[in-house]
Amino acid sequence: MPNNASPQADEVELRPLSARSVVLSLLLGLHPPELPVKDLVRGVEPFGIAGSTLRAALSRMVAAGDLRRADTVYGLSDRLLDRQRRQDEAVHPETLPWTGDWEMVVVTATGRGPAERAELRTELTRLRLAELREGVWLRPANLLRPLPDALGQVAERCTARPDRPARELAASLWPLDAWSGTGHALLTQVARARHPSDRFTAFAAVVRHLLADPVLPPELLPPDWPGEPLRAAYADYRLEVAEAVRVQGVGEATVDARTRGGR
Repeated sequence: MPNNASPQADEVELRPLSARSVVLSLLLGLHPPELPVKDLVRGVEPFGIAGSTLRAALSRMVAAGDLRRADTVYGLSDRLLDRQRRQDEAVHPETLPWTGDWEMVVVTATGRGPAERAELRTELTRLRLAELREGVWLRPANLLRPLPDALGQVAERCTARPDRPARELAASLWPLDAWSGTGHALLTQVARARHPSDRFTAFAAVVRHLLADPVLPPELLPPDWPGEPLRAAYADYRLEVAEAVRVQGVGEATVDARTRGGR
C-alpha cells in the first residue's frame, strides 16, 4: 500500500551540491544542452565551485560518457539527452481528456532474471504506471506518451474499466497525500531560498519530485494538488537560468568585439 505520510518543509531531501550535479542541471535546462567551458566556469561560480574543480569534473564526465566534447564546448551525451527528454516530459506532460478508461499493461514474458525484471519495473514506473498486483500494471488512460517498442516483446497492452471506484483505486496505487505534502513542502523551500546554491538544490528536488508525479486526471486527485504550481515554478527557474547563461555569453561576446575593435 502507498505510504501517505507527508513531510514538513524542513524534512524534504535536498541533496548536496557537486560539480557534476551543477553541470548536469545547467545543461539539462538548456536547449540545445551545450556550453563553452568559459560559460560553464561562470555558471558554477555562484555555487562555490572553482574553475580547476570544474575542469577536473568535466574530464571525468567525458570519460564516464556523461558529456561529449567538441573543442571547448561540452554537451550532453546521447544517454543524458534521453534523461533531458524525460525531464522535459515531467515538466510538460501531454494529457488527454479522461473518458474513464484505464491503460493496462500485463507482463507476459517468463524466465527473466532479477536484473531484467528490475529493469522492466523501472521502465513501467517511468511510464507512470502502477502495479496492481505482480505483472499487472495500470493507470488512467489520460496520458499521451510513446511506449518503447521493446515493451511489446515482454508485455501486452490493453484498455480496461475496473469495477472498483476510480478515486479509491488511484489512492491505492499511488501515495497521493504524501506526494502532495512533499510538493507543498518543496514550494515552501523554493519560496524561502535566496542564495543560488539553495535555489539550485531546491529546484533539483522539484524535478525529482515531478518525475514521480502520476499525472492523474483532476477528478482523481486530492484537493489543492501542487503539480501545476511546481511545474510553473520550475519552468520559470529554468528560463531564468537559461537567460542568465545567454546574457553572460552575449556580454562576453560584446566585450571581445570591443577589445578587437580597439586594437
